[in-house]
Amino acid sequence: MLKIENLHAYYGSIEALKGITLEVPDGKLCCIIGANGAGKTTLLKAISNVVQKNGKVLLDGKDISNASSRTIAREHVIHVPEGRQVFPSMSVYHNLEMGTINWHGFFGHGAYDKDIENVYNLFPRLKERNKQLAWSLSGGEQQMLAIGRGLMGRPKLLMLDEPSMGLAPLIVEELFRKIVEIHQQGVPILLIEQNAKLALEVSDYAYIMEQGKILMEGPSEKLRNDPRVAAAYFGEFAKK
Repeated sequence: MLKIENLHAYYGSIEALKGITLEVPDGKLCCIIGANGAGKTTLLKAISNVVQKNGKVLLDGKDISNASSRTIAREHVIHVPEGRQVFPSMSVYHNLEMGTINWHGFFGHGAYDKDIENVYNLFPRLKERNKQLAWSLSGGEQQMLAIGRGLMGRPKLLMLDEPSMGLAPLIVEELFRKIVEIHQQGVPILLIEQNAKLALEVSDYAYIMEQGKILMEGPSEKLRNDPRVAAAYFGEFAKK
């Protein structure tokens, strides 16, 4: 599905990614974990081509390294950024409509009614708040809306950046059950997540980033049971 080869990214003269190589196979949920400043968010921005970069980004064998962000979205590589970034003065429904622009191009009932229904089935609370303005939603509901808007883009690959950020543990558990459900529906996912334990529990394969490089990689279950990973990322969990 997605293959990245020797990817470098820059903020001016600062090299944030230093030769990243990774793959997200079709139908898999892959996660990237690491400390703040490891380059995780920059990696998604580089895939979406919103930062200066060089290296190869291949989607189904097609080179999209130099494609515009708009073209990448039209290829159904959908990026749900950190911080939710919903449209606060628009309703839940209209936020979801905005997610169709990459393939639909303009608003109009009928073309995406089934997509809306699927999002509401996944997140019933969004249906209850259909006409509510996004600014008035809770943090968890805004995150559900951001993911729902991403699904409206009919993703070939869904990239989620820190979906648990700032949310209460019970909301995080609920949200991650929904992410697993999306994955089980056949949507490949690239997940950036600071909650390493949870990310390794839900994913198939994992990469650990440090200072712009891939430090370790492997099946998530294997990394979850690696004492080095436990000591570095699980804290008290390493003692249990």
